Amino acid sequence: MMQFAPSEGETALSVVGPRPMELSTHSARPAPGPNGKQRTSSLESPIMLLTGHQSAIYTMKFNPTGTVVASGSHDKEIFLWNVHGECKNFMVLKGHKNAVLDLHWTTDGSQIISASPDKTVGAWDVETGKRIKKMAEHSSFVNSCHPARRGPPLIVSGSDDGTAKLWDMRLRGAIQTFPDKYQITAVSFSDASDKIFTGGIDNDIKVWDLRKAEVMMTLQGHQDMITGMSLSPDGSYLLTNGMDCKLCIWDMRPYAPQNRCVKIMEGHQHNFEKNLLKCGWSPDGSKVTAGSSDRMVYVWDTTSRRILYMLPGHTGSVNESVFHPNEPIIGSCGSDKQIYLGEI
Repeated sequence: MMQFAPSEGETALSVVGPRPMELSTHSARPAPGPNGKQRTSSLESPIMLLTGHQSAIYTMKFNPTGTVVASGSHDKEIFLWNVHGECKNFMVLKGHKNAVLDLHWTTDGSQIISASPDKTVGAWDVETGKRIKKMAEHSSFVNSCHPARRGPPLIVSGSDDGTAKLWDMRLRGAIQTFPDKYQITAVSFSDASDKIFTGGIDNDIKVWDLRKAEVMMTLQGHQDMITGMSLSPDGSYLLTNGMDCKLCIWDMRPYAPQNRCVKIMEGHQHNFEKNLLKCGWSPDGSKVTAGSSDRMVYVWDTTSRRILYMLPGHTGSVNESVFHPNEPIIGSCGSDKQIYLGEI
Protein backbone atom coordinates (compact mmCIF):
# COMPACT_ATOMS: atom_id res chain seq x y z
CA MET A 1 0.00 0.00 0.00
CA MET A 2 1.36 3.41 -0.82
CA GLN A 3 2.62 5.43 2.13
CA PHE A 4 1.98 9.11 2.39
CA ALA A 5 1.73 11.75 5.06
CA PRO A 6 -0.95 14.33 4.45
CA SER A 7 -0.24 17.61 6.22
CA GLU A 8 -2.83 19.15 8.58
CA GLY A 9 -6.09 19.89 6.82
CA GLU A 10 -5.22 18.04 3.61
CA THR A 11 -5.59 14.48 2.52
CA ALA A 12 -3.98 12.46 -0.20
CA LEU A 13 -7.14 12.36 -2.27
CA SER A 14 -8.31 15.56 -3.86
CA VAL A 15 -11.97 14.59 -3.43
CA VAL A 16 -11.72 15.01 0.32
CA GLY A 17 -12.02 18.34 2.06
CA PRO A 18 -10.46 19.06 5.44
CA ARG A 19 -12.08 17.29 8.34
CA PRO A 20 -10.37 18.08 11.64
CA MET A 21 -10.79 15.08 13.90
CA GLU A 22 -12.00 16.47 17.19
CA LEU A 23 -10.78 13.85 19.60
CA SER A 24 -11.25 13.96 23.32
CA THR A 25 -8.04 13.69 25.32
CA HIS A 26 -8.86 10.28 26.78
CA SER A 27 -9.06 8.39 23.50
CA ALA A 28 -6.14 6.07 22.89
CA ARG A 29 -4.32 6.99 19.70
CA PRO A 30 -1.02 5.58 18.41
CA ALA A 31 1.94 7.96 18.39
CA PRO A 32 2.67 9.58 15.04
CA GLY A 33 5.09 7.78 12.76
CA PRO A 34 8.30 9.42 11.49
CA ASN A 35 6.46 10.86 8.48
CA GLY A 36 3.59 12.56 10.33
CA LYS A 37 0.33 10.96 11.41
CA GLN A 38 0.42 7.22 11.96
CA ARG A 39 -2.21 5.38 9.94
CA THR A 40 -4.57 2.99 11.71
CA SER A 41 -6.45 1.45 8.78
CA SER A 42 -6.07 0.25 5.19
CA LEU A 43 -8.15 3.11 3.78
CA GLU A 44 -6.35 4.87 0.94
CA SER A 45 -6.55 8.12 2.90
CA PRO A 46 -7.42 8.72 6.60
CA ILE A 47 -10.75 10.17 5.45
CA MET A 48 -12.55 9.16 2.28
CA LEU A 49 -15.52 11.04 0.85
CA LEU A 50 -17.97 9.03 -1.28
CA THR A 51 -20.21 11.12 -3.52
CA GLY A 52 -22.75 10.08 -6.14
CA HIS A 53 -26.17 9.92 -4.52
CA GLN A 54 -28.54 12.60 -5.82
CA SER A 55 -30.37 13.13 -2.54
CA ALA A 56 -30.21 12.60 1.23
CA ILE A 57 -28.70 9.28 2.35
CA TYR A 58 -30.66 7.61 5.14
CA THR A 59 -28.80 4.37 5.72
CA MET A 60 -25.48 2.61 5.13
CA LYS A 61 -23.85 -0.66 6.16
CA PHE A 62 -20.51 -2.42 5.67
CA ASN A 63 -20.73 -5.97 4.36
CA PRO A 64 -19.62 -8.69 6.83
CA THR A 65 -16.05 -8.80 5.47
CA GLY A 66 -15.70 -5.01 5.41
CA THR A 67 -14.83 -4.76 1.71
CA VAL A 68 -18.06 -3.12 0.47
CA VAL A 69 -20.37 -0.35 1.71
CA ALA A 70 -24.05 -0.30 0.75
CA SER A 71 -25.96 2.98 1.03
CA GLY A 72 -29.65 3.79 0.62
CA SER A 73 -30.97 7.19 -0.35
CA HIS A 74 -33.98 9.41 -0.91
CA ASP A 75 -33.04 9.06 -4.61
CA LYS A 76 -34.61 5.52 -4.42
CA GLU A 77 -31.29 3.82 -5.17
CA ILE A 78 -28.89 1.56 -3.29
CA PHE A 79 -25.23 2.17 -4.13
CA LEU A 80 -22.44 -0.35 -3.55
CA TRP A 81 -18.97 1.10 -2.98
CA ASN A 82 -15.52 -0.41 -2.58
CA VAL A 83 -14.08 0.33 0.86
CA HIS A 84 -10.49 0.20 -0.35
CA GLY A 85 -8.64 2.01 -3.11
CA GLU A 86 -10.55 5.00 -4.45
CA CYS A 87 -13.88 3.83 -2.96
CA LYS A 88 -15.49 3.56 -6.37
CA ASN A 89 -19.23 3.10 -6.72
CA PHE A 90 -19.35 -0.19 -8.66
CA MET A 91 -23.05 -1.08 -8.61
CA VAL A 92 -26.47 0.57 -8.30
CA LEU A 93 -29.52 -1.43 -7.19
CA LYS A 94 -32.67 0.03 -8.74
CA GLY A 95 -36.27 -0.99 -8.17
CA HIS A 96 -37.70 0.87 -5.19
CA LYS A 97 -40.30 3.47 -6.16
CA ASN A 98 -39.55 5.65 -3.15
CA ALA A 99 -36.68 6.39 -0.76
CA VAL A 100 -34.57 3.64 0.80
CA LEU A 101 -34.92 4.16 4.56
CA ASP A 102 -33.09 1.13 5.93
CA LEU A 103 -30.88 -1.66 4.65
CA HIS A 104 -28.92 -4.62 6.00
CA TRP A 105 -26.61 -7.30 4.65
CA THR A 106 -27.51 -10.92 5.29
CA THR A 107 -25.02 -12.73 7.52
CA ASP A 108 -23.29 -14.43 4.58
CA GLY A 109 -22.95 -11.13 2.70
CA SER A 110 -24.68 -12.44 -0.43
CA GLN A 111 -27.85 -10.33 -0.17
CA ILE A 112 -29.07 -6.92 0.91
CA ILE A 113 -32.47 -6.39 2.54
CA SER A 114 -34.03 -2.92 2.18
CA ALA A 115 -37.09 -1.03 3.46
CA SER A 116 -38.92 1.77 1.65
CA PRO A 117 -41.93 4.11 1.89
CA ASP A 118 -43.08 2.41 -1.34
CA LYS A 119 -44.60 -0.10 1.16
CA THR A 120 -42.16 -2.88 0.21
CA VAL A 121 -39.19 -4.74 1.59
CA GLY A 122 -36.67 -5.75 -1.07
CA ALA A 123 -34.09 -8.54 -1.15
CA TRP A 124 -31.21 -8.05 -3.58
CA ASP A 125 -28.59 -10.40 -4.96
CA VAL A 126 -25.29 -8.56 -4.61
CA GLU A 127 -23.55 -10.56 -7.36
CA THR A 128 -26.08 -9.72 -10.07
CA GLY A 129 -27.54 -6.49 -8.66
CA LYS A 130 -31.05 -7.85 -9.23
CA ARG A 131 -33.96 -7.73 -6.82
CA ILE A 132 -34.74 -11.37 -6.04
CA LYS A 133 -37.74 -10.83 -3.75
CA LYS A 134 -40.26 -8.06 -3.29
CA MET A 135 -42.21 -8.27 -0.04
CA ALA A 136 -45.33 -6.16 -0.51
CA GLU A 137 -47.97 -6.71 2.16
CA HIS A 138 -47.59 -3.57 4.26
CA SER A 139 -50.27 -0.95 3.66
CA SER A 140 -48.05 2.04 4.45
CA PHE A 141 -44.38 3.18 4.61
CA VAL A 142 -41.91 0.48 5.65
CA ASN A 143 -39.44 2.21 7.98
CA SER A 144 -37.19 -0.59 9.10
CA CYS A 145 -36.12 -4.14 8.28
CA HIS A 146 -33.70 -6.69 9.66
CA PRO A 147 -32.57 -10.19 8.66
CA ALA A 148 -32.14 -12.88 11.32
CA ARG A 149 -28.54 -13.52 12.39
CA ARG A 150 -28.89 -17.30 12.38
CA GLY A 151 -31.36 -20.06 11.62
CA PRO A 152 -33.83 -19.94 8.71
CA PRO A 153 -33.63 -16.93 6.33
CA LEU A 154 -36.15 -14.78 8.21
CA ILE A 155 -36.68 -11.04 7.85
CA VAL A 156 -38.62 -8.69 10.11
CA SER A 157 -40.07 -5.39 8.89
CA GLY A 158 -41.78 -2.49 10.67
CA SER A 159 -44.24 -0.08 9.10
CA ASP A 160 -46.37 3.02 9.56
CA ASP A 161 -49.34 0.66 9.15
CA GLY A 162 -48.79 -0.29 12.80
CA THR A 163 -47.55 -3.81 12.13
CA ALA A 164 -44.32 -5.72 12.16
CA LYS A 165 -44.22 -8.58 9.66
CA LEU A 166 -42.10 -11.70 9.59
CA TRP A 167 -40.99 -13.05 6.21
CA ASP A 168 -39.27 -16.27 5.19
CA MET A 169 -37.12 -15.78 2.09
CA ARG A 170 -38.12 -19.26 0.87
CA LEU A 171 -41.87 -18.63 1.05
CA ARG A 172 -44.38 -16.31 -0.59
CA GLY A 173 -45.99 -13.66 1.59
CA ALA A 174 -45.50 -12.75 5.23
CA ILE A 175 -45.56 -15.74 7.56
CA GLN A 176 -46.58 -13.72 10.64
CA THR A 177 -48.00 -10.28 11.40
CA PHE A 178 -47.57 -8.54 14.76
CA PRO A 179 -50.18 -5.78 15.17
CA ASP A 180 -49.36 -2.74 17.29
CA LYS A 181 -51.49 0.35 17.90
CA TYR A 182 -48.80 2.72 16.70
CA GLN A 183 -46.50 3.23 13.74
CA ILE A 184 -43.37 1.07 14.02
CA THR A 185 -40.14 2.91 13.24
CA ALA A 186 -37.44 0.38 14.21
CA VAL A 187 -37.17 -3.42 14.32
CA SER A 188 -34.56 -6.05 15.13
CA PHE A 189 -34.13 -9.75 15.98
CA SER A 190 -32.87 -11.38 19.14
CA ASP A 191 -29.59 -13.26 18.80
CA ALA A 192 -31.32 -16.66 18.73
CA SER A 193 -33.91 -15.36 16.22
CA ASP A 194 -36.73 -16.48 18.52
CA LYS A 195 -37.85 -12.94 19.42
CA ILE A 196 -38.25 -9.64 17.61
CA PHE A 197 -37.91 -6.14 19.00
CA THR A 198 -40.08 -3.27 17.78
CA GLY A 199 -39.95 0.43 18.59
CA GLY A 200 -42.33 3.14 17.51
CA ILE A 201 -43.98 6.47 18.07
CA ASP A 202 -45.35 5.40 21.48
CA ASN A 203 -41.76 5.62 22.86
CA ASP A 204 -41.74 1.96 24.00
CA ILE A 205 -39.73 -1.04 22.86
CA LYS A 206 -41.75 -4.24 22.68
CA VAL A 207 -40.24 -7.73 22.80
CA TRP A 208 -42.36 -10.24 20.87
CA ASP A 209 -42.17 -14.01 21.29
CA LEU A 210 -42.31 -15.46 17.76
CA ARG A 211 -43.71 -18.81 18.86
CA LYS A 212 -46.57 -17.32 20.87
CA ALA A 213 -46.92 -14.27 18.58
CA GLU A 214 -47.41 -11.96 21.56
CA VAL A 215 -45.62 -9.22 23.49
CA MET A 216 -43.62 -10.82 26.29
CA MET A 217 -42.01 -7.62 27.58
CA THR A 218 -42.23 -3.84 27.15
CA LEU A 219 -39.18 -1.66 27.75
CA GLN A 220 -40.06 1.85 28.91
CA GLY A 221 -37.70 4.76 29.39
CA HIS A 222 -37.60 6.83 26.22
CA GLN A 223 -39.60 10.07 26.32
CA ASP A 224 -40.07 10.33 22.56
CA MET A 225 -40.31 8.06 19.53
CA ILE A 226 -37.71 5.38 18.81
CA THR A 227 -35.67 6.14 15.69
CA GLY A 228 -33.20 3.25 15.58
CA MET A 229 -32.16 0.04 17.33
CA SER A 230 -29.26 -2.38 17.17
CA LEU A 231 -28.46 -5.64 18.97
CA SER A 232 -24.98 -5.93 20.47
CA PRO A 233 -22.52 -8.29 18.73
CA ASP A 234 -22.83 -10.84 21.56
CA GLY A 235 -26.64 -10.58 21.56
CA SER A 236 -26.88 -9.55 25.22
CA TYR A 237 -27.80 -5.88 24.89
CA LEU A 238 -30.14 -3.78 22.75
CA LEU A 239 -29.14 -0.23 21.80
CA THR A 240 -31.96 2.21 21.04
CA ASN A 241 -31.89 5.78 19.74
CA GLY A 242 -34.81 8.07 20.58
CA MET A 243 -36.07 11.46 19.49
CA ASP A 244 -35.61 12.42 23.18
CA CYS A 245 -31.88 12.69 22.35
CA LYS A 246 -31.08 9.63 24.45
CA LEU A 247 -29.22 6.50 23.45
CA CYS A 248 -30.19 3.63 25.78
CA ILE A 249 -28.56 0.24 26.35
CA TRP A 250 -30.98 -2.45 27.55
CA ASP A 251 -29.89 -5.72 29.17
CA MET A 252 -31.76 -8.38 27.20
CA ARG A 253 -30.32 -11.41 28.98
CA PRO A 254 -32.80 -13.73 30.68
CA TYR A 255 -33.26 -13.01 34.40
CA ALA A 256 -31.82 -9.51 34.08
CA PRO A 257 -33.13 -7.06 36.71
CA GLN A 258 -36.53 -5.56 36.05
CA ASN A 259 -35.13 -2.17 35.07
CA ARG A 260 -33.28 -3.32 31.98
CA CYS A 261 -32.03 0.11 30.92
CA VAL A 262 -28.43 -0.12 32.15
CA LYS A 263 -26.81 2.84 30.35
CA ILE A 264 -27.95 6.16 28.87
CA MET A 265 -25.70 8.17 26.54
CA GLU A 266 -26.39 11.76 25.58
CA GLY A 267 -24.92 14.57 23.49
CA HIS A 268 -26.32 13.93 20.03
CA GLN A 269 -29.31 15.87 18.70
CA HIS A 270 -32.58 15.28 16.87
CA ASN A 271 -34.42 18.08 15.09
CA PHE A 272 -37.50 19.10 13.09
CA GLU A 273 -36.48 16.85 10.16
CA LYS A 274 -37.54 13.92 12.36
CA ASN A 275 -35.26 11.59 10.42
CA LEU A 276 -35.02 8.04 11.75
CA LEU A 277 -31.49 8.43 13.11
CA LYS A 278 -29.91 5.03 13.56
CA CYS A 279 -27.33 3.63 15.98
CA GLY A 280 -24.77 0.83 16.10
CA TRP A 281 -22.09 -1.05 18.05
CA SER A 282 -18.38 -1.52 17.53
CA PRO A 283 -17.49 -5.17 16.78
CA ASP A 284 -16.16 -5.72 20.33
CA GLY A 285 -19.13 -3.99 21.98
CA SER A 286 -16.93 -1.41 23.73
CA LYS A 287 -18.24 1.57 21.76
CA VAL A 288 -21.52 2.75 20.27
CA THR A 289 -22.29 5.35 17.64
CA ALA A 290 -25.41 7.22 16.55
CA GLY A 291 -26.68 9.63 13.97
CA SER A 292 -27.22 13.25 14.97
CA SER A 293 -28.95 16.24 13.44
CA ASP A 294 -26.12 18.60 14.50
CA ARG A 295 -23.99 17.24 11.61
CA MET A 296 -21.55 15.43 13.93
CA VAL A 297 -20.72 11.72 14.15
CA TYR A 298 -20.81 10.69 17.81
CA VAL A 299 -18.96 7.76 19.37
CA TRP A 300 -19.36 6.83 23.04
CA ASP A 301 -17.47 4.48 25.32
CA THR A 302 -20.04 2.00 26.64
CA THR A 303 -18.33 1.55 30.03
CA SER A 304 -17.86 5.21 31.00
CA ARG A 305 -20.72 6.55 28.80
CA ARG A 306 -18.36 9.36 27.77
CA ILE A 307 -18.19 10.79 24.27
CA LEU A 308 -14.93 9.56 22.71
CA TYR A 309 -15.26 11.25 19.33
CA MET A 310 -17.28 14.00 17.72
CA LEU A 311 -16.34 13.82 14.07
CA PRO A 312 -17.17 16.81 11.86
CA GLY A 313 -17.41 16.98 8.08
CA HIS A 314 -21.06 16.53 7.21
CA THR A 315 -23.06 19.61 6.25
CA GLY A 316 -26.44 18.02 7.00
CA SER A 317 -28.00 15.65 9.51
CA VAL A 318 -25.96 12.46 10.06
CA ASN A 319 -28.62 9.79 9.58
CA GLU A 320 -26.51 6.70 10.26
CA SER A 321 -23.01 5.96 11.47
CA VAL A 322 -21.51 2.47 11.52
CA PHE A 323 -18.33 0.73 12.64
CA HIS A 324 -16.25 -1.29 10.19
CA PRO A 325 -16.35 -5.01 11.11
CA ASN A 326 -12.59 -5.43 11.55
CA GLU A 327 -10.75 -2.11 11.22
CA PRO A 328 -10.85 1.16 13.22
CA ILE A 329 -13.03 2.88 10.62
CA ILE A 330 -16.34 4.73 11.07
CA GLY A 331 -18.70 5.18 8.15
CA SER A 332 -21.35 7.89 8.18
CA CYS A 333 -24.03 9.09 5.78
CA GLY A 334 -26.07 12.24 5.81
CA SER A 335 -28.76 14.48 4.40
CA ASP A 336 -25.89 16.29 2.60
CA LYS A 337 -25.81 13.36 0.08
CA GLN A 338 -22.35 12.41 1.33
CA ILE A 339 -20.73 9.35 2.87
CA TYR A 340 -17.53 9.58 4.88
CA LEU A 341 -15.24 6.71 5.79
CA GLY A 342 -12.79 7.84 8.45
CA GLU A 343 -10.20 6.02 10.49
CA ILE A 344 -10.23 6.58 14.24
